[in-house]
Amino acid sequence: MINVSNLSLRYGKRVLFEDVNLKFTPGNCYGIIGANGAGKSTFLKIISGEVDATTGSVSFTPGERMAVLKQNHYEFDEFSVIETVMMGHKELYDIMKEKDAIYAKEDFTDADGERAGELESLFAEMDGWNAESAAATLLSNLGIAENLHYKLVKELDGNQKVRVLLAQALFGNPDILLLDEPTNDLDIDTIAWLENFLADYEAIVLVVSHDRHFLDAVCTHVVDIDFGKMNIYTGNYTFWYESSQLALKQRTDQNKKMEDKVKELQEFIRRFSANASKSKQATSRKKALEKINIDEIRPSSRKYPAIMFNTMAREAGDQILQIENLGKTLNGEPLFDQVNLMVNKGDKIAVLAQNSLATTAFFEILAGRDTDYAGNFKWGVTISIADIPMDNSAYFEGKNENLVDWLREYSDADKDEQFIRGFLGKMLFSGEEVLKKCSVLSGGEKMRCMFSRMMLQQANLLLLDEPTNHLDLESITALNNGMEDFKGTILFTSRDHELTQTVANRVIELTPSGIIDKLMTYDEYINSETVKDQREAMLA
Repeated sequence: MINVSNLSLRYGKRVLFEDVNLKFTPGNCYGIIGANGAGKSTFLKIISGEVDATTGSVSFTPGERMAVLKQNHYEFDEFSVIETVMMGHKELYDIMKEKDAIYAKEDFTDADGERAGELESLFAEMDGWNAESAAATLLSNLGIAENLHYKLVKELDGNQKVRVLLAQALFGNPDILLLDEPTNDLDIDTIAWLENFLADYEAIVLVVSHDRHFLDAVCTHVVDIDFGKMNIYTGNYTFWYESSQLALKQRTDQNKKMEDKVKELQEFIRRFSANASKSKQATSRKKALEKINIDEIRPSSRKYPAIMFNTMAREAGDQILQIENLGKTLNGEPLFDQVNLMVNKGDKIAVLAQNSLATTAFFEILAGRDTDYAGNFKWGVTISIADIPMDNSAYFEGKNENLVDWLREYSDADKDEQFIRGFLGKMLFSGEEVLKKCSVLSGGEKMRCMFSRMMLQQANLLLLDEPTNHLDLESITALNNGMEDFKGTILFTSRDHELTQTVANRVIELTPSGIIDKLMTYDEYINSETVKDQREAMLA
């Protein structure tokens, strides 16, 4: 168990949170949520002891072991992959190293023999003889091939290192598990494995993630950092979001009678409790939801940007996009080939590939920035395109103007400052913030500027390459809603499961030998045995 007592964290006059009193108990997974800069990752660092709180304390049940997902991808470069994973159980690893050092001695003494016996006993109690095979199983489940297990970590690429560090955190079933953005750089299958692993995990899990589908799949509770406080709410992220929105709606409805409000809240809890019976952690979550006090449901102070694309300068005709035998190679190897595709009016197409370089190359070609490709494509004469590239640095590098002047460059019609400010305001840039220089923007702020630009263009077709990068949960939710509501055509790729599932009505997958094209939702696609067979045949 973790007890947090009277915890406060301040940086000068800035208060992240104060007087926090929380209790985390075994068998539960707690999703830590809050606006960017609210202190989510810092709170995990306080729990792990990496950062000191300003006031207060954190205490643990004696004897419990904690594991943390490391963020330094170079820390274990000189160790083998398998050894790095076993380092996750420090006590077991230290016993292994001491035991090996004793046996390697040339002048082995009686005292060494006694110590070796003690270590062997401890080693056996910790199931040390199965440690290496357990580490290997974890690595394989996380997509690290067996031929890599005994290589040095520095020989792996960035995505593989992330998986090794995740295996390290999970190794040995720690009593307390702290995970900061654990799904970064994981593919669909690996995320699904991790969801199942954590859903069945009986210890304490604290997780920070921008993946709403992941939070919904694993979390029994949400810890919301808001108003400088931290509060625990029963249920997953969607329950928290929908209940906070309902509470906000009720707060603004001054004329509604209290008994009507209570009935509405009770009906919401009843409906969500019934839906919980379908989740992996169904029984305990359903019981917990049924016990919720209506007073616990409160509105959030968080602001959601208004990402709205439906003002189109021109209605699209029936001819949208035709692609014939499109292909792209990189260093002599095909990223994709023989892509033949007819895009229909109103299609919202999720573009997938085993290699993310393939999807980015596909969008760069369609946007006209990459002219080195095989085959051809043709846009309809009525089509106007707005796009969000994977790398938006070209739009900001060397720019020293403020946000109003930056956005004004992309307005073909009204150049009036108030008009431009309106688009920035929708993305939560208000007051003096619009006079910020482009050179000082964060990754998230640049993305919000790109969405202001996209809305200003009033296009009837959108190209979006990983549009949720650098966005917080509020912006991701707003983008999701904006893409769902858009009446035009979209081609997009995203690692956000919830966004892809709720937006796409068609899925295509690029492979080095052709294309898989299915008129179905994302969940239907990834669960389709027919698709899996087709993919295996094309990748063979």
